[in-house]
Amino acid sequence: MLYLPHLPGFFRMLGRVRQVKKHGFHRYTGDAQAICEQIVDDCWNGSFFQTSTGHFSEFWTRDFGMCVEALLKLDWKKEVNTTLEYAMTRFAAAGKITTNIPKGGKPADFPNFAADSLPFFVHSLRLASAKGLVKEHQAFLEKEIGRYASLVFDHSTSLVRSDRSFSSMKDLAKRQSSTYDNSMLVMLSKDLASLHLPNPFAKHDIAKAMQTQLWNGRFFEEDMRKTGIVTGDANTFPFWCEVFTSKTMAQSCIAHIRKHGLDQPFPLKYTVEPKPISKMILVERFSGGYERDTIWMHLGLCYMDVARQYDKRLFQEYVDKLAVVIEKHKTFLEVFEPDGQPFRTPFYVSDEGMLWAGKWLEFIRA
Repeated sequence: MLYLPHLPGFFRMLGRVRQVKKHGFHRYTGDAQAICEQIVDDCWNGSFFQTSTGHFSEFWTRDFGMCVEALLKLDWKKEVNTTLEYAMTRFAAAGKITTNIPKGGKPADFPNFAADSLPFFVHSLRLASAKGLVKEHQAFLEKEIGRYASLVFDHSTSLVRSDRSFSSMKDLAKRQSSTYDNSMLVMLSKDLASLHLPNPFAKHDIAKAMQTQLWNGRFFEEDMRKTGIVTGDANTFPFWCEVFTSKTMAQSCIAHIRKHGLDQPFPLKYTVEPKPISKMILVERFSGGYERDTIWMHLGLCYMDVARQYDKRLFQEYVDKLAVVIEKHKTFLEVFEPDGQPFRTPFYVSDEGMLWAGKWLEFIRA
């Protein structure tokens, strides 16, 4: 369902459908590096890093959290910390950490409470060494940690609860204790320990529970339904979040991703199934397969982080492929059709000028 805080964003999306149909995407000049540099510059609005120059021109906790490490390596430390201050101030005033902060400045969740909002925000604080900000808002953070634990964690299984679904990376899907959500839980536990914040998960071996319940010996299942379908996020984030560091496991997951074509024509698809493999929320009917067999650039970039660690040759192949895509469209797009064309429906068109471009930029500068 759409909540009132998201209605302006919904109308921006509809407006962009008409705009792109008439004028196309904004095209930057130069090669892939120059294009990505301009996009990151444009996503800095003077107050915070917005997720895109298109309709997601707001603060989104997940997207920023994925980019923080790259932005810091690209010497945007001051801007990263300013963004964290912007978000923390508004989250604290609202009494909750949410998926995003719409244009009006009031935090909101889409489509509901997300199992990765607190993990990504805490991760961003830890990467930015924002100790002063953590100390200033410690009481608020401790309250949010407690709220998260009570809503998300199942002490009997040492995993994310499976009796309800949470918004997460694949936010239109209703999943049951997904591998992605559990990977976020482990990342949160590690970051809480690093920041010396209360850690209600410290005595639980979440990684062991994940391996027992979600690892089938070849790849990670999407969630506790254990369908046997290979999905992109389930086989990326256990390694991106450093839940597991086994080269054998990582290479097996990469091999299955490649065997099923999730990285073609470039990375990465959630699945190759054109029909939903999970129950979807009602709005998905209007999105035309937005989170089915489409190619998602933020997922691809995180997968490339994993490939960089476990298969450097393959990583470089992906970097070069994305350079071609960036230069073809002269921007950094959000999502593509399975054949590599920009995603569009009568009601939606791929966002553009994504902050995620900073991750690709860091890849070539490393």
